[in-house]
Amino acid sequence: MTYVAGIDVGSTYTKALILDDQNRIVSRAMNNTGFKLEKAARTALDRALEQAALTNDDIAYIVATGFGRHQVGFRDANVTDLTASARGATHLFPNTRTILDVGGQTMKAIRLDDGLKVKSFRLNDKCAAGTGAFLEKTARYMGYSTEEIGPLAATSKEPVPISGVCAVFAESEVINHLSLGAAPADIMYGSIVSLVGRSVQLMKRVRMEPEFTLIGGILRFESMAEVVRNELSSEVNVPEGDLVQFTPALGAALLGQIRLKKLRQEQAVSV
Repeated sequence: MTYVAGIDVGSTYTKALILDDQNRIVSRAMNNTGFKLEKAARTALDRALEQAALTNDDIAYIVATGFGRHQVGFRDANVTDLTASARGATHLFPNTRTILDVGGQTMKAIRLDDGLKVKSFRLNDKCAAGTGAFLEKTARYMGYSTEEIGPLAATSKEPVPISGVCAVFAESEVINHLSLGAAPADIMYGSIVSLVGRSVQLMKRVRMEPEFTLIGGILRFESMAEVVRNELSSEVNVPEGDLVQFTPALGAALLGQIRLKKLRQEQAVSV
């Protein structure tokens, strides 16, 4: 059995995923990235190896992706997170044509061509108000944890509008709404609606077309995906469970399998 690993060094979390030679996920692990990027990558991979009862020697090829990919000194190759996300999303949902990736510090919209290659993309350019960090900060200000965002928003009766395009101004709005007696659930849901509005604008800029696949840590909250469905008036694909956060790592590992097979074929020919 041949194993490869994909490591996604994101701005908030680092993810490692191990595949076997049948492209089956053997294990995956995640930890905070922090400021020591290579250490974060090493820790995530070690945890994935431990879960799979494997050692470093069992991994034939490692591909790194994410903003910290160049800091992973033990990688065999690196690819952009756009390429990795495209590969992972289309592996899970082959008819994907537009990808929305909402992470802690970034938001990306990606459109694929008929060959499933990245044709165009856009990144958020409106500071933290256009990323998952805005939702996390809003939750913390009201005394809730990140994991409570989804359940809290699900109890909303009517979303409170949040119009600020800057995180600082948006936070001021949240403070004002609280002082006026708005329910935390309605403020949380309003923040999600605001974030989705920005994400859809980003998707329009890449000339989005179905099928739509949503990935990134914030998409693990069903309320976020539901608002996107309503905004687009279309069904959307969302990877199950925590796989929504591991899609780029999955894509990196899949590309690792392809590159490893190519290398072995070249070696066989040369011999």
